[in-house]
Amino acid sequence: MTHAYAPHRAGVRHVPGGIKVFYVPLQVLVRQDTLPNFFALLPVLRAILVRERVDIVHGHQALSSIAHEGLFHAKALGLRTVFTDHSLFGFADVGSVLTNKLLRFALTDADHVVCVSHTARENTVLRAALPPHDVSTIPNAIDAQAFRPTHTAPTDHGTSCAAYAVCIVVLSRLMYRKGIDLLLTAIPALCARHADVRFVIGGDGPKAVALEQMRERHMLQDRVELVGAVRQRDVCAHLNRGHIFLNTSLTEAFGTSIIEATCAGLYVVTTRVGGIPELLPPSMMRLAEPSADAIVRETDAAIAHIRAGRHDPDAQHHAVAEMYAWAHTVARLERVYARVMARAPTTSAARFRRHWARDGPVAGKIVCVIIAVQMVMVVVLEWLVPRAKLWRPGSVMSEKAGT
Repeated sequence: MTHAYAPHRAGVRHVPGGIKVFYVPLQVLVRQDTLPNFFALLPVLRAILVRERVDIVHGHQALSSIAHEGLFHAKALGLRTVFTDHSLFGFADVGSVLTNKLLRFALTDADHVVCVSHTARENTVLRAALPPHDVSTIPNAIDAQAFRPTHTAPTDHGTSCAAYAVCIVVLSRLMYRKGIDLLLTAIPALCARHADVRFVIGGDGPKAVALEQMRERHMLQDRVELVGAVRQRDVCAHLNRGHIFLNTSLTEAFGTSIIEATCAGLYVVTTRVGGIPELLPPSMMRLAEPSADAIVRETDAAIAHIRAGRHDPDAQHHAVAEMYAWAHTVARLERVYARVMARAPTTSAARFRRHWARDGPVAGKIVCVIIAVQMVMVVVLEWLVPRAKLWRPGSVMSEKAGT
């Protein structure tokens, strides 16, 4: 379940594999974040969960209001809950402190928490004050068939890189957190040092104008191509144009784009931040400290590696396809779900005690009042729209209700 995407994605969508996606009409504020509303979602969520006979509600993203509200309401409906945190926050700045407070409150109702790297797991345990045995590490997976290396550079996405010995690809949101300021310094330096190097930069964001200004200032129009926003189905085509994938993120819990680029056969140069050092062996990527000089130095070494012919894209593709296969991730998630289902459902009294103890003397009392209102709403909804009316026609429950 997610929010509706204008203009065409709304209602219910059936996708291959028996998956049903519900697009709930919620107000979107910025960057696909929805307006928080504690109780407005409850009637819709209850109808979906009861009708589809859901046992476990699994939420994603630390800043997703719909995920946190889903976990909160699922507990009132007697369901088990799992949360996957893809974020990595600090402890000093105001934004991080507020986010950590929110996460601590939201994860009080989670039966189990999943993180995408060991670094992220340690970070989440500290931020949300969680018992370590209730937090697992399950890395993201990719569809290796969608990211295959090619030995010919396509030309249907702009100027071909064939005229240059080495093509460096950057696919990222163009914002400060992704280290675009480092890229603004590193690109002119690398172009000055290597006359046969070209850049292809895909993505959109507030730093796009700064990249255009950098290209104009250093007269690199023929060597730095800005392709704008890239659709997911076109990512591999852009990756196949290059030899090296450059990532300059300042913080990253996992880095799915790095795995996709490596699976597509590119040699990776990336900053040594967050969970990135855990992703790949040294033979597949070079790690640089988050500074322009270090990025230039490691990219120089990567260019020399490519020129020497020591890189084997096909062998790298097969290795990454095995490391990040969906079968491994699904098997780990199934173990988490089995563990959660083996637990007894959390009682209302246990929820009150847990929030009262974890959320502090003031926030704890406020949350307990919210839970009390939530429980009254569940009773009222059960009276107005009984579960028997929500069961799908032809399902086991509806047949029993009709007999």
